[in-house]
Parts: sequence; C-alpha cells; structure tokens
Amino acid sequence: MSDKLDKILISYKQDDFQKRSFDLLISMADMPCFGFGEYHIENRRKVEGIIKEIIKNKDKAVAKFTEEFDGVKLTPERFRISKEDLGRAHKEIDKDLLKSIQQAIKNVRKYQEEIFIGDKKQAGIKYTPIKRVGICVPGASAPLPSTVIMTAVPAQVAGVKEIAVVSPPRYNGSIHPVTLAVCHELGITEVYRVGGAQAIAVLTFGTDTIKVVDKIVGPGNQWVQTAKQLVSGTVGIDSIAGPSEVLIIANEKANPAWVAADMLSQAEHAPGSAVVFTDSQKLAEEVLGELKEQVKQLNRSKEAIECLEKYSGIVVFEKMDEVIKWANDFASEHLEIQCGDESRKIADKIENAGAIFIGGYSPVAVGDYWAGPSHTLPTGRCAKFSSALTSNDFVKSISIIEYDKEKLAASAEDIIRLAEVEGLDAHAKSVRIRQQKQ
Repeated sequence: MSDKLDKILISYKQDDFQKRSFDLLISMADMPCFGFGEYHIENRRKVEGIIKEIIKNKDKAVAKFTEEFDGVKLTPERFRISKEDLGRAHKEIDKDLLKSIQQAIKNVRKYQEEIFIGDKKQAGIKYTPIKRVGICVPGASAPLPSTVIMTAVPAQVAGVKEIAVVSPPRYNGSIHPVTLAVCHELGITEVYRVGGAQAIAVLTFGTDTIKVVDKIVGPGNQWVQTAKQLVSGTVGIDSIAGPSEVLIIANEKANPAWVAADMLSQAEHAPGSAVVFTDSQKLAEEVLGELKEQVKQLNRSKEAIECLEKYSGIVVFEKMDEVIKWANDFASEHLEIQCGDESRKIADKIENAGAIFIGGYSPVAVGDYWAGPSHTLPTGRCAKFSSALTSNDFVKSISIIEYDKEKLAASAEDIIRLAEVEGLDAHAKSVRIRQQKQ
C-alpha cells in the first residue's frame, strides 16, 4: 500500500508535472457524469435507454430497473413509503440523534432565511416559489439523511408546497430509517423508494404513480448526474452535483494529521476526490505519511485507498501564488484553507469554489451537517459558473412592466424605430395604434 500511495505526491519541479497535474484534473472531471470515450459514451447511451423506457413503460419500467439495479422487487403500489412507516421511523430514532437533527435543521433554516431574496420587494420584479420539487437522496454506498435537510429546508424557506423525495431501496429493501425520520421531522410525506437514473426519469416524465416535478435537486453518482444532465431543459436541475471532492490549501502552519483526515473524509465516499496544494515539501511528505497510517483505521479502507490512487493528489508548488492560481482553475466543490493566520487573506483571493472552509477548525464535516449553507455543491469544476444550492434556487423571478398613457407616449417613437429596423412592423404598429386619437 505504501508504494501505491507514494505516487499521489506530485512536485512542481518534476519534469512531468504538467502531465501528471492534467491527468489528475481529467480524472476528477470524469467523476460527476459520463464524458467522452467509448466506455463513457456506452454508459451515457444506457442512461438514455433507461429514460426512454421509463417514458414508454412508466411504472412497469420503474419496477424492472429497481429489481435489476437494486435487487428489490416492488409493485407500483409499494413505490411510496407510507405515512405510518415514516412516523414509525421517527418514533424509533435515537433521541440524542433526533436532537442533533433538529438543531441542524434550525441552523440551516436560519441561514437560508437570512440569505433569501424572495421576500424583498423590488420594483419591476416579482418572485414566486417553484410549485413542485424532486429531491434525490443517495443511499447506495451510504445513507445520507443530511441531504434531506440540506435540500428540503431551503425549498421550504422559499415556499415550495410540494416536495417529493426519491432514494434507492438499499436498506433491507427500503430506505434507511434515519432518512425516513428526517422526512417526517420536516413534514415531508411523499417519499419513494426509487433511485438511480430511473428516479430522474420518473420525476421528469412521470408515471401513473409518481407525478412530474418542476425542478430536480440533490447529489448522486455518475448515473444520476448524467440523467440530470440529459433531462435538463425539460425540467430544472440545480447543478451537476456529483461525487464529493475537496481541495485543501495548506502551508507549513497546517497540522498534517488534520489535513490527512480531511482528505480521507472525502475519499471514503467511494468515489471521492481529495487534493492538497501546498508550498511546503515537508508538509506534503508528512501528510502522505499520515494518510498511510490513518487509512488503515477506516472501515472503508480499501475503497478509500482506491479513490486516493485514482482521484487524489498532494501537489507541491514553489510559492503560494501558484497554489492560488491553480486552486481557482480547479474550482473545487469544497475548498479548505489551512494556513494559520494567513488563511483569511488567501480566502479573499479565491474566485472559484463551491464552499470555502477557513482555518484549521473548519473541516468539511461542519458544512456537511451543521453550519447552515447547503452541502449540495457544484462539482467537476462547475463552481466556475454555478453555486451552492440555496433557498434562492427555489424561486423564479417574473418581470413586471406597467406603463401608463403618458409614459408610453414619451417612448413611442424610440420603440417604433427599434421595431422597424428589425423589420417587425406589427410590433411597431402595436405601439403606433395607441398613439392615434381615440
């Protein structure tokens, strides 16, 4: 194992630095959804086939794919979790865990309310909530009840009335009880044990059992994110929120044990990516040493090692300016800055990231569960043009235009002139007719 992990250390001074860094970037970009190449094109076609079959055969196809991919036989009547099962899961949950969930919900709700723009009255614009939203909650490699909080609470703050949750039946033929308990705590009663690309297709095109939604949000694997990409436009999506990734900027002031622990917290997602940029060779070597020791202690050690080999790296640069430049190019989902009292200054220079975690006491886990911002973040360099999911993603704006007779008269000739230069005489006449004497 030691030899395997040694290769993730990349030095800026190496002759093949550009190639190795490029290979790392490509491997990370390959994680969220299927790209190019024969293998990827074939898998993309499989997703297209799943979507087409759902459109054609609806509930029958949902049952088929659930048995094929999740190993669970379900009739359409059993897709939906009953209110009784939701209530039972809530009743049986550990009470201390429930208290933690309730506080996390309060934290997220407070933050989302503070940043919400929909309540602000502005001239010329009206905000209205999206009517119906679908939430994807992963459950294949591990149950993620926190995703319900991080997606549903922002939607509720925005005023969304209908929320449908989908999650694969990977826990004793159903959804993990903690996920169900969180749904009950939030008052969500529409929960389906359907996952994967078929869940995206169902939410987009509907069946006799499951109604279509207006927008789909939530993280997922390559199959889920590729399906979201394919249906985007027919339905709204948040972003390509694929497998988790972290970039850690660290200098000699960082604690190598903490940096290694934070790398492993993402690698254990399987798949997950963990990259360190540093200007300290000594720190890089210490982090590598810590990785080798800490990974042995994980329950998912084998999977974490595989992710470290495929999607991770420790890159040593000559100076911090180069670190910042490359960090902005990576546009990571999670960006930690562990540089002592210089952390805030470096954070101010970051332009592309899903979320920034400043200082040694701000690990990604704080954002995943507790702080308030949603942990549904853009991955695969999408942070260059998209943002974290917020309550503002669940409202749409409507432009408001109201002219009276005098205001139209003052602008009529200009409007007519612009319409006529485009050859749209009916547009021009629609204004001119209002200027004629009645």
